Amino acid sequence: MSYTPRLKKKYKETIVTNLISEFDYSSPMQAPKLEKVCLNQGIGRAVADKKLIDQAVEEMTLITGQKAIATKSKKDISNFILRKGMPIGVKTVFRGDKMYEFVDRLVSVAMPRTRDFRGISNKGFDKFGNYTLGIKEQIIFPEIDIDKVKNITGMDITFVTTAKTKKEAMALLSALGLPFKTN
Repeated sequence: MSYTPRLKKKYKETIVTNLISEFDYSSPMQAPKLEKVCLNQGIGRAVADKKLIDQAVEEMTLITGQKAIATKSKKDISNFILRKGMPIGVKTVFRGDKMYEFVDRLVSVAMPRTRDFRGISNKGFDKFGNYTLGIKEQIIFPEIDIDKVKNITGMDITFVTTAKTKKEAMALLSALGLPFKTN
């Protein structure tokens, strides 16, 4: 018997049927689903200190459980002493079972560890039904040892969905457990 993540099982068994009844879809295939989750961490001070990129790659690899890659600048910007091809950030992308596992850990373990947490903003949606969330500190993840962290940096987490509207995407992500603020 193969392993199925808890959140994926919940999606298939209950969330799809709830979305079908809420939005009057004629087929379960019309229900929006989560395609991928992208983590991105920009390291602006990496222009001066190359070791920051290595530390960020190591931390993101710990958080995600898969190898993170360094992102490079696309063009020269003289005001920032930035040359084309210099590493300036770190990213990783999840799909499939790892994606559901990460979202489950983010919602049930990492977000409650945030100081003064009152929910996430519902203003991070784009017109295509994707949602971007900013995290101020990477130390909210339990995989990170606070004593070994030299620089506290934030990261962006983007949830890419197949939803056509913001309302559909909000319903999907709320059902997956993302705690949106109520106005």
